[in-house]
Amino acid sequence: MTNREFHLQCRKNETLAFQRVLNALPADRFQYTPHDKSQTALKIVGTLIAEAQACSGLAKHGEFTFGAMPELTAADQVAAFVKAWDGLLHDVEHMDETTWAKPGRLLIDGQVRLEQPIGQLCWLFFFDAIHHRGQLSSYIRPMGGRVPSIYGPSGDDPTMSSVGKARLA
Repeated sequence: MTNREFHLQCRKNETLAFQRVLNALPADRFQYTPHDKSQTALKIVGTLIAEAQACSGLAKHGEFTFGAMPELTAADQVAAFVKAWDGLLHDVEHMDETTWAKPGRLLIDGQVRLEQPIGQLCWLFFFDAIHHRGQLSSYIRPMGGRVPSIYGPSGDDPTMSSVGKARLA
């Protein structure tokens, strides 16, 4: 298995966890933030969308220019994430190893801000997306939602067994 194939498999394995967390966010509370210095849930989901789009842009064109995110409703943001994530899976699946290894460039305001092999940039954004998913999972309960299972049962997961509850106690 190549590094690109492993990356693709890791992303596929995380897809359901991302969907669970995004779908657990109460749609009427996307402006929630736990602190003035913290980003809103809306902004974090926008970051997830931009990162998936960046990796697709790198896979297709070797570069990506970050710009302002359009104002979207909560439901539209979740749909935009699913579309961007699915597109990214498709793009990584159909790229060759040479493209995976070639230099990629991320631009902001027309200036190169980061230049690394495309595969390294995709891994960077993958780990950052998992970080942001963790942030969002910690927002769910204070937003009035129920925290879903991510890697195992959660206190709010209705399928959690008494064995799982005992292990967490």
